[in-house]
Amino acid sequence: MAGQTAVPQTARAWNPDFTHADRERWICIYPTYINSKRTVQEGRRVPCSKAVDNPTYSEIKDVCAAAGLTLGVENKVYPRELDHRDPKCRGRIRIQLKNEDGSIMHEKFPTRKSVLFYLAETIPKLKTRQSSSQASSQQQPAKNQKRKGKKGR
Repeated sequence: MAGQTAVPQTARAWNPDFTHADRERWICIYPTYINSKRTVQEGRRVPCSKAVDNPTYSEIKDVCAAAGLTLGVENKVYPRELDHRDPKCRGRIRIQLKNEDGSIMHEKFPTRKSVLFYLAETIPKLKTRQSSSQASSQQQPAKNQKRKGKKGR
């Protein structure tokens, strides 16, 4: 994003003269698109076997930035979301896939689907995801221990 200083931070009205470098032409990605807790009817766009449990916009932003994609974050909610006030549902990421002349920016990401599959593959590998899954697996044996002493205490 350091090289993209001329991109406006607010959305503009649609104009057919926009080039691929204009923010309005970038693809939109909502966390629902790769959420394994959602159905296809609720907006999931990748197979459930590849989807991620409750991804957040900040995880998507971090993965895209690490991959070298030009992106922007917007405070929007997915239209099919039932509770629009829930802060966990907020966040839309815009990603630039094409240069101003229409050529692909990154050979690794020619389409929207390629970005979605990359996100679904990479988000579970994040340190925040790894540490939370290890902590929950360490706590489970403690739940199965029997309590000694009198009943009802």
